[in-house]
Amino acid sequence: MANEVLIDRALRDRGMLGAGLGPLATWQTWLIALKAAFALPLTAKERELFHVIAGERGLPKHRVRDLWCVVGRRGGKSRMAAALAIYLALFQKHRLSPGERGMCLVIAGTTEQARVVFEYIKGFLEASPALQREVVSLKRQEIELRNGIVIAVHSNSFRSVRGRTLVACVLDEVSFWRDETTATPDVETYRAILPALATTNGMLIGISTPYRKLGLLHQKHRDHFGVDGDDVLVVQGASKTFHPVLDDTVVAAQRAADPTAALAEWDAEFRADIGAYLEDDVLDAAVEHGRPLELQPVAGVVYQAFTDANAGGADSYTIAIGHREGDTCVVDVVRGRSGKDPKAVTEEFAQLCTDYRVHTVVGDNFARDWVQGAWREAGKEYRKSPKPKGELYLECLPTWTRGLVQIPDHARLIRELRLLERRTHRSGKDTVDHPRAGHDDHANVVCGLLNLLRPSREPEKIPICIPFFDHSGCTVPGGSSLW
Repeated sequence: MANEVLIDRALRDRGMLGAGLGPLATWQTWLIALKAAFALPLTAKERELFHVIAGERGLPKHRVRDLWCVVGRRGGKSRMAAALAIYLALFQKHRLSPGERGMCLVIAGTTEQARVVFEYIKGFLEASPALQREVVSLKRQEIELRNGIVIAVHSNSFRSVRGRTLVACVLDEVSFWRDETTATPDVETYRAILPALATTNGMLIGISTPYRKLGLLHQKHRDHFGVDGDDVLVVQGASKTFHPVLDDTVVAAQRAADPTAALAEWDAEFRADIGAYLEDDVLDAAVEHGRPLELQPVAGVVYQAFTDANAGGADSYTIAIGHREGDTCVVDVVRGRSGKDPKAVTEEFAQLCTDYRVHTVVGDNFARDWVQGAWREAGKEYRKSPKPKGELYLECLPTWTRGLVQIPDHARLIRELRLLERRTHRSGKDTVDHPRAGHDDHANVVCGLLNLLRPSREPEKIPICIPFFDHSGCTVPGGSSLW
């Protein structure tokens, strides 16, 4: 299809995307947002709804470069991501050099989510005979079209984006991306995408339910929601706003079960009850760039160790060793082992403790009973921490914020610390833990170690002098001092 087709026509026409979209009445809010993003005129009624979802900003005067859609659960996000991928690949003119192969890329958080979007794309193409004729070949993750454009759906990886020429890119559920190599996979991927879109004037679309006030989606919402501009448009709306036929009883049941989570999941509001455990500047100030990853033991220095054992699985068996320099807590060593025999790792860590003259190791409160025996066999005393890791995180927080921590430039440790979430519950109690599907094994042992090392904060005993008086009211020499 060589001719450019307007977005509203492509979505309405039963011979195009309308065949797979279904009743258009359920997609009216999406249609208004997209018409505005492509600088198409809106009716007076459509403008009213646009102002609601766009924060009272004005209409863009030309097609925006970035469109960010903050939408509640079951709001049709993945289906619309699929429809937009086809539209941007088939119905837009592309600026490509002779022999250059363009790609319309959809990036999802996981392989499973990518598969869902890919099936939606196939469904749209199969529902329209006209669209079917545009398909040259269909592979596991890619669809080649007659115009030379390839629609590809992949799970998130900023490395795989480099070197491609993108005519458009759609980011699906971008608030929930996870990557074991970086704390900010959305930002890293965004940086890799921009050069790939630069020569084609390609459009970038991010679609997601919001989560915590961190990351690319929150940054775009913070900087551009309700702000006039022709380059970036941010729209935001509850599940029912973007999917009006959604069953009210489903939403009501979820809201009753967890009112706080419902604000994000169904009302599309960023969660106020979840924040970062450590602010970026606090964490960055603690990292000693340029020092060896592991400091060698020094004679005369007293070291302590904290460990978090595992018995296999995805978690790592970790240990941290450190010492005090005045009031400063220095983390000398952080090690983690995964996929290895726990007994062999215990022996390795016990030898490490011997190198640092550590005879007693403190471990996570939830460690299993076999751990104590394994450390005893390795020649070390093992003592369970009296407090769970959530309390350890909270109790060592002042040590971080006062700038009394020095840690190595350990990529996995820093990632885990940066992703730790501090949650405020309805009872007013705070807890700290890793995000869903995340890990905190390295962060756990470092914060456990800090609690062993941090200076005692017992109040000083200040002598109070209380003079004695005789019956005449005269001071008796000497007096008395009480503590």
